[in-house]
Amino acid sequence: MARDTVSFTLNGALVAVQNPDPTLTLLNWLRTNRALTGTKEGCTEGDCGACTIVIGDPDRTPHWQALNACIAFLPTLDGKSVITVEGLAKDGQLHPVQQALIEHHGSQCGFCTPGFVMSLYAHYRNHGAVDDDTLNDILAGNLCRCTGYAPIIRAAKAMFEYPKPEEITLATAQKSEMLNLTMTDPLSGTEKHYFAPQSLDELATLYGQYPQAVILAGSTDVGLWVTKQRKVLEVLIDIGRVEGFARVEKTRDGLIIGAGASYTHAHAALAQMYPALGELIRRIGSTQIRNAGTIGGNIANGSPIGDMPPPFIALGAELILRIGDKTRRIALEDFFVAYGKQDRAPGEFVEAVFVPDPAPGQRFMVAKISKRFDQDISALCGAFAMQLDGTKVTSIRIAYGGMAGIPARATEAETALLDKDWSEVHIRTAMTALGDDFTPMSDMRASAHYRLQAAQNLLWKFWLDDKAPYLAREVRHG
Repeated sequence: MARDTVSFTLNGALVAVQNPDPTLTLLNWLRTNRALTGTKEGCTEGDCGACTIVIGDPDRTPHWQALNACIAFLPTLDGKSVITVEGLAKDGQLHPVQQALIEHHGSQCGFCTPGFVMSLYAHYRNHGAVDDDTLNDILAGNLCRCTGYAPIIRAAKAMFEYPKPEEITLATAQKSEMLNLTMTDPLSGTEKHYFAPQSLDELATLYGQYPQAVILAGSTDVGLWVTKQRKVLEVLIDIGRVEGFARVEKTRDGLIIGAGASYTHAHAALAQMYPALGELIRRIGSTQIRNAGTIGGNIANGSPIGDMPPPFIALGAELILRIGDKTRRIALEDFFVAYGKQDRAPGEFVEAVFVPDPAPGQRFMVAKISKRFDQDISALCGAFAMQLDGTKVTSIRIAYGGMAGIPARATEAETALLDKDWSEVHIRTAMTALGDDFTPMSDMRASAHYRLQAAQNLLWKFWLDDKAPYLAREVRHG
């Protein structure tokens, strides 16, 4: 395959796109170049789900995944299988997902319907469960103003009852050789350049040569730079094909998560170690976003409201950074220096994060505060990890996101609890100390007063949840 050509299968047929703009979205290409207008343009930021398509990739888990076409750059589909709503019906026979939605009145105005079809289609291909909780998670990233969702849920429960159709297979296209590009040989006819390294050594070499490049993972953040901010990205390094970069590996004392691992890929392993983390990930974005977004990207972009840093900091996670052939390991909390600034040299990138196993007897809680339960950015995220010796606090780590320009520990609150009795009086002292730890700001998501009070209340909740069995026992026997 030529190095200036992106190839993939589209609804079962091979497609080769020569010399595309690296930041051309799949949505725009489908609608403009292929006249496949069933994939709708709604929000162009990965929220509404009207643009949902399904990707087949043997390297992904599961193999069939729903994605938002509006923020997926066309070159990232190289070598994969793309299915749109137009590819489901065969010889005039609707797919069971489509038939179920019709018979259960799951569509009214119809604008959002193709996106619902494709989210359910991915779930159908993966033989997913059809209980209410599972379906609510699957469809959290698809918005409908008309139906109230009840008929869509009924259709989803019925879709497996229809005769099974002949499906598009997991045939993928030959991957191109875009790694061979140089600055004098751009992928597109513009001055933009796209690299797709296949090993960590190649990634390190490329990023060392072009430290100004944008590293592209799931494009759940970078995609909005293009669709909303209209940024022109001159140099892109796509890490989606770097071998081993998406690894999730259990070690003797913890879990190594490669920076390229998606939320979906890392979810089960993290949930097994820390069930509260599993519940947090379930609330991050939508199925489409979790299929694309990466753990490493959430950390590397340095956002003060990223959901993963607070619990990872509370758990004592470490970051593995690489520049050239050298790596270093730092405490995750030390990575965040100031708003928009991280402890990362030019050409240095996040290779992995290490999350330690739970310590014996460790209590852990993480809570996300947002206006919507599903698919919303946090106004505040708080995480707490503690160990007791009897009733004495021997270890305590408290971390918050959304309270400062970076995710950070509440050291004054920790001091108010460390080596003290685990009691209401000391908890209330620690709650007051949070006012010395942070001076939160007011913005569209929350006021400074709300953030501080919510942070205090989360600490109070941590104490109540831990003491609940004992308090209940005292009530019963009082």
